[in-house]
Amino acid sequence: MSDRRKWLIVAIAAALALTMTSIVGVFAWRQHEARAAAPALVDTAPAGSIATGERIVFRNTAPGAGYGHVASVPLADPSGTRSVDRLVCDRVDATAEELSCLRIERGIVPSYSATLYAWTGERLQEWPLPGIPSRTRLSVDGSILATTAFVTGHSYATIGFSTETVIRSSHGESLGNLEEWTLLIDGAPTTALDRNFWGVTFDGDTAFYATAALTASGTTYLVRGDVASRTLTALAENVECPSLSPDGSRIAFKRVTAGSGPGVQWTPAIYDLVTGEVSLLPESRSVDDQIMWLDDNTILYGMPRPGAVGDSDVWALAADGSGDPRLFIEHAWSPAVIREGT
Repeated sequence: MSDRRKWLIVAIAAALALTMTSIVGVFAWRQHEARAAAPALVDTAPAGSIATGERIVFRNTAPGAGYGHVASVPLADPSGTRSVDRLVCDRVDATAEELSCLRIERGIVPSYSATLYAWTGERLQEWPLPGIPSRTRLSVDGSILATTAFVTGHSYATIGFSTETVIRSSHGESLGNLEEWTLLIDGAPTTALDRNFWGVTFDGDTAFYATAALTASGTTYLVRGDVASRTLTALAENVECPSLSPDGSRIAFKRVTAGSGPGVQWTPAIYDLVTGEVSLLPESRSVDDQIMWLDDNTILYGMPRPGAVGDSDVWALAADGSGDPRLFIEHAWSPAVIREGT
């Protein structure tokens, strides 16, 4: 085959790829606009308002003018009237002072970004993401944050997906892509190149927990990261999307309990950091989310709303497995709990 023909094939393939990307982008944008134009299904406070004090911040997925916007409800009344902010985000985390917002800029060719805001509305930092936003977490004091985006694929159930997880200071300094850090398994550095990291949860401002996955073996690990040494130490297998309890004693996570690929079943579980004991929780549905602790006794997670594309609800479940899941906030996603002193 001549070089000219090779280049022609490459050019045609690139053009087809761009065309498909444009078609998908336009379709997604039209779907988003349709949901935003639909009749409202929840009671909301006046436009542009945001709750203060102890509250739960989340992405509003109720159809209507506030679709996709940051919203909040009082911690004492999660089913009450929600305040809807002007900010539009696809994934959020928040402290009393700051908000981390991951966003898809919808259009013919979508783009992706991460922004750190003060609750006053001031934009503190902003940087591009390499793909679809997946996870973000702030440390309790807001001094350090993590973002995860899909570089390829769009789900953790996708075969061959790839992620980029970066730790940053609140001043915008990048502390590195976790793929560049040293990963220790059984006390020895691993040289495997096919590594993915996601699901960061901070323990103070110098350490964190996360998921590490080795693609070749299909093994996932709970790892503890040390910011100063840029090391990640494996603690346990079959742990995904960890979330540290407020008292620092337990990790809530999702565990593969059946299936694989698109048919995988993730079950919420609790890992005791002292004893190493793992307890599966009574949830029959597959939970593809990073769990958030409401308090030391209760966890929260998002679930797609059946039959409603683009809509979801936040559910609550007792961390000791003593009760069934209960609907906590309708038409919501990506909850963050803000209490006094956090």
